Amino acid sequence: MTDELRGDPATVRDAIERADPLPGSTGFAGRVDGRLVRDILGREPLFVDADDSADEGRAWAFEPAPLEDPVLFPAGAAAAADEPLPQPESHWSLPDPEPRAPERALTSLEQAIETAADAALGTDRDIAVAFSGGVDSALVAELLDAPLYVVGFPDSHDVEAARTAADAMGRELTVVDLEPADLERAVPEVVRATGRTNAMDVQIALPLYLVGERVAADGFDALAVGQGADELFGGYEKVVRLDHRVAAETVRGAVREGIRSLPDQLPRDVLTIEATGLEPVAPLLHDAVIEAALRLPDELLADAEERKRGFRRVAADYLPAEVAQRDKKAVQYGSLVARELDRLARQAGYKRRIDDHVDKYVAALCSDGPTERD
Repeated sequence: MTDELRGDPATVRDAIERADPLPGSTGFAGRVDGRLVRDILGREPLFVDADDSADEGRAWAFEPAPLEDPVLFPAGAAAAADEPLPQPESHWSLPDPEPRAPERALTSLEQAIETAADAALGTDRDIAVAFSGGVDSALVAELLDAPLYVVGFPDSHDVEAARTAADAMGRELTVVDLEPADLERAVPEVVRATGRTNAMDVQIALPLYLVGERVAADGFDALAVGQGADELFGGYEKVVRLDHRVAAETVRGAVREGIRSLPDQLPRDVLTIEATGLEPVAPLLHDAVIEAALRLPDELLADAEERKRGFRRVAADYLPAEVAQRDKKAVQYGSLVARELDRLARQAGYKRRIDDHVDKYVAALCSDGPTERD
């Protein structure tokens, strides 16, 4: 395979030479100068064949389907493409800078978000926004001034939240109403694109796929999302509770753990959107935003009273207060996709008393043969 790279080759070469993990990009992956590379947060997917021999070079691809035994190439790695890569060493590491004073940190974050929005708008793409009504997608929608699309079942939280947020912002909204048959049809497509069959990943990917289908049918080139905000800015309950789900003993440390989880999550979302024929756009995952987020002090992250405090302060300069302060549900729950997929599984005979009953139902939808049920 000839050199192929997602990202600007000059930027990637410079990042390799200087070991700069945040060179001002929106992520990169592929092969350059005989090396396989993937950026520090894994914003672009890259897979290698775990069973491949080094005799003719390691097989690799941007999606799992072409490979016999695909595994994710580690984020932050750069290694010769013609050598076995059981576990290549990291070339880049996630920075751990000293936090800035609060006012300076907020100013830097706002500038970084505007830089990211300008970069997204600087390409010749017709963009729509996957809009849940939460602060993350609302800020992306406002900065990009792009059409809003929400997906969900008619009585879902996300549809209602998106309607009220769009009204507050004075924006029009396209609602993609779902039916159970949409899930049955889309599950095999999502599994084929992502290579993932576990219920949680499929439930998260389904709303992205179904809203992407509609956006593509309406003639757009790209789908913008608010991905990354919860990880970067302290949006999860666990970073405040510091419970069994995190190893860190501080909020800032727990946020860094969340950021390190992105390389495994993002390929699912990128591949799902690409499967609809759209280009993913994630302004909040621009290097400038990541660098600014890493410098937020504890008081601008999260506590028992408020999560994503610094991010909300910046968003309040662009959005109505009721939108900037709004909490959101995870997309699989807010859209009711998780509920409906569970209901379909039970209707098909996969009862909740069966271990991983939704996983088994997903496997059945993707298989022509019989699958165990109770």
